[in-house]
Amino acid sequence: MPEEPSLPGPGCAGPLVPCAMTGAAACLCGFSGLGVIVHGASGCFYHPASLFHSKDLYCTYLTEEEVIFGAEERLLSLLEQLAPQYPKLAVLNTCVPAIMGEDLSSLGDVPVMVIDCPGFTGGADAGYLAALAALVPRVDPDADGIGIDGISRIDPFWRGNRDEAVRLLGLAGVRPGTIFAADRVSGVDRASPYSISTNPDLAAPAGDSCGSLLGLDLVIETFARLADRDPRVDCEAVTVEVTRAEERIIRACDKYLLRFDPPTVAIFGGYAYATAAAGLLERYLGAEVVGIGIRGLPPPGDGPRVREVTELDQVTRLLEKTGPDLVLGSSFEERLCPGAAFVGYAPPIRGQVRLAATPCAGVEGALALIEGVLNACIDHARHHR
Repeated sequence: MPEEPSLPGPGCAGPLVPCAMTGAAACLCGFSGLGVIVHGASGCFYHPASLFHSKDLYCTYLTEEEVIFGAEERLLSLLEQLAPQYPKLAVLNTCVPAIMGEDLSSLGDVPVMVIDCPGFTGGADAGYLAALAALVPRVDPDADGIGIDGISRIDPFWRGNRDEAVRLLGLAGVRPGTIFAADRVSGVDRASPYSISTNPDLAAPAGDSCGSLLGLDLVIETFARLADRDPRVDCEAVTVEVTRAEERIIRACDKYLLRFDPPTVAIFGGYAYATAAAGLLERYLGAEVVGIGIRGLPPPGDGPRVREVTELDQVTRLLEKTGPDLVLGSSFEERLCPGAAFVGYAPPIRGQVRLAATPCAGVEGALALIEGVLNACIDHARHHR
């Protein structure tokens, strides 16, 4: 399934982190009407192709001979073949042609944007943001609707986040504008003046961001900012929904705490997701967050419990040091800490059937997270008495 990534791809971002090229593909494959070419060998193409199952993703399938003598002719041939099918084309430059030093600045008469995203340039987030920048979003002051960003097809929660953001905007009486990255590519040139984010780590460089939907308090703050900027926005219904959801969470957590102690928790994933989950679990469940492993470099000043974790041995050390009762993360952390309760929160999440569009962001995202945590902790306690 597209929403359930498998093994991380090649590159130098660390075994736990898909490479920049995969991140760039995750961004561009989210836009219909855009042809995306992986300029590299079949091994580079396989990983994003197996994740996204996009009919708009292609590859030059470089051979050993082309690695030696140059691959420009093969790329030009594919561009000319695809040009009649797409209003826009993008080329993702991978490790081999980048190391060869191929000049992709001029590709004949075919209009194309080139994203330099070989694996050694960083992880998936870096590639995603590079692709966003290459799209050069343009704000249309007259655009109707509120923009949504932070959507990535690597994320197991991307469909749920998109749907939840659209739902909340509907409660506030407004339509969604361009969705980065789950829209037609023509929408990039008509971005909304104001936007909300389902994942601030992947914020689009377009318009005035009014805030994040990761956490109930932030939902209220974000819609209050929207209402200040756009008179069409009525945030009362959103505030009521947040209040009711919070009441449900408090009741469920209080009932759990009558029977069990608050858990100690280790959280792994992207910075915005991990810190949002930490805040929810501390506030409503009284959890002790003993470690936060970020799939990249965290911002300075977050304290010793937040650290970069991109290698399996780093995960092992953090888990051995903290000995958590509960782990939020990927299947890697699940296997490395079999004695703890587990909630899938970062890709890859294997061994589960995932069909519903479950969100991580918004009101339903907070409810889904607390529900998953409580059920995992109860099941774990039941089987480890």
